Amino acid sequence: MTQLNPADPVTSRPRVSSSPRTGRLLTRASGSAVTSFALVALAVLAACNSGAGQAADRSGEPPAHSTGQTPAPQVPTPAKAAPPDAAVGPDYPVVQPRVVARHPHDTSAFTEGLVWLNGRLFESVGREGASDVRRVDLASGKVAARSPIPPAQFGEGLAAVPGGRELVSLTWHGGVAHRWDAATLKHRGTARFEGEGWGLTTLGRDLVQSDGTPTLRFLDPATLKVRRRATVTLNGEPLKDVNELEAVDGQILANVWHTPYLVRIDPATGRVTGAIDLSSLVAEVGATDPEAVANGVAWDAKGRRLFVTGKNWPTLYEVTVDWP
Repeated sequence: MTQLNPADPVTSRPRVSSSPRTGRLLTRASGSAVTSFALVALAVLAACNSGAGQAADRSGEPPAHSTGQTPAPQVPTPAKAAPPDAAVGPDYPVVQPRVVARHPHDTSAFTEGLVWLNGRLFESVGREGASDVRRVDLASGKVAARSPIPPAQFGEGLAAVPGGRELVSLTWHGGVAHRWDAATLKHRGTARFEGEGWGLTTLGRDLVQSDGTPTLRFLDPATLKVRRRATVTLNGEPLKDVNELEAVDGQILANVWHTPYLVRIDPATGRVTGAIDLSSLVAEVGATDPEAVANGVAWDAKGRRLFVTGKNWPTLYEVTVDWP
């Protein structure tokens, strides 16, 4: 299974840090390694760790100690990769974003979902006890309205129901989704969905859900029942850790957890057809918390504006990209 790895494994083992609660080892990006390796890193097949089928921990909370806790997976042996100047590269374009504008962003917001709807910016914020769905003033970054998610739940992806009158937000565990009035953020009820909740977006008449595996589920917005599935593949291999989603011009952009990349996915086949390297933005933010990763993408279709941010980032970036 492919796992995007922004560290260069040619000269040394990637730097790792222990993820909270499960002890899952996470690759961290090195600025220079990302820059030099960007054109080939996405094409390299990383070794699959023994815990690939287990749920990842995304909470950023201190470790929990209980006898029923799932053991931490073994440290994977990184795959050998070609040096940057080798005749090896992805079979899709890797592009750099150009920053058009910088907007303030709440540094306490553990961003899980981002949506532009009816001229307004909405955000879903995670972590137990701190999760909410909010409307944000773009110019100031201040919260204009918010509705809390029950404290035992961890808020995740956010999307608009086709028609734009309602928002749906996922929770990480338990299969509970919340429905919100898009005008008032009044809670309209709950629904059940399959699998873990990571990312969510609207594509045509479907909601599209990610769960951290290579599988995307295409859901009926009224019932959240699965209509079909697609497997995300990178150079023919399944791509895991697919996170926040956003539909743009019929394609799906997806953050890949703990990497600086947004991948562009063909929703018909699941094939990765391009990637946006956000390394320059990650470097500018300079976060020291390993969980303050790039996450959150919203598309203003009318204004043709693309917004990206990250968990606890101080900036919401408006960017443009030029696909070849």
